Amino acid sequence: MKHLLSILFAFSLAACQSSDAPAKSSPESISKQELNLKGKAKAYFASGCFWCVEAIFESVNGVEEVYNGYSGGHTENPTYEGSNTGSTGHAEAVEIIYDPEVVSFETLVDVYFGSQNIEQVNGQGNDIGSQYRSIAFYQNMAEKSILSKKAMDLIKEGYKVASQIEPFEKFWMGEDYHQDYEALHPNHPYIRAVSIPRLNAFKAKFPDLLE
Repeated sequence: MKHLLSILFAFSLAACQSSDAPAKSSPESISKQELNLKGKAKAYFASGCFWCVEAIFESVNGVEEVYNGYSGGHTENPTYEGSNTGSTGHAEAVEIIYDPEVVSFETLVDVYFGSQNIEQVNGQGNDIGSQYRSIAFYQNMAEKSILSKKAMDLIKEGYKVASQIEPFEKFWMGEDYHQDYEALHPNHPYIRAVSIPRLNAFKAKFPDLLE
């Protein structure tokens, strides 16, 4: 069975975990982000641990910021502890702020599908559970069309696409200590064993998209 950028782990690791590290200088609220959005667009994806996904999209030329959080669930104000049980229905997701004059939504979709194992259900690698499921969220019919076409093309190529395509409803900002986690904690065991190899695999496959 073919796998797209499937990552083989040398040993079993715990899933994306919290830390006592000090918070980064992340935005104080969603409303603060809006001050710098003139001419920019947003996109929302989930494909495993958001530490990994954040680092991948932040390496793409035209992406200005990526925030870690939660989406796709059925509860208000989800937390890491709650979502990590799978009981809130939320997936670890990212909000991407990008310049559509530099990078298109279609290219971001290529990054999304091309930087994960699209055949794995409810997880990525050893991160198992609905909170790690793969979802591409669309905000309008044009985005839905782009996502559906890409998924169908991959199916025609022989992939069993487990990624979900769902309408975007709400993004809940994650805790401060989850923001920019890979950049701030390069020596964390999970980052070294999982996140950095996943980022490097993406960079090797899409060198033309890098900043």
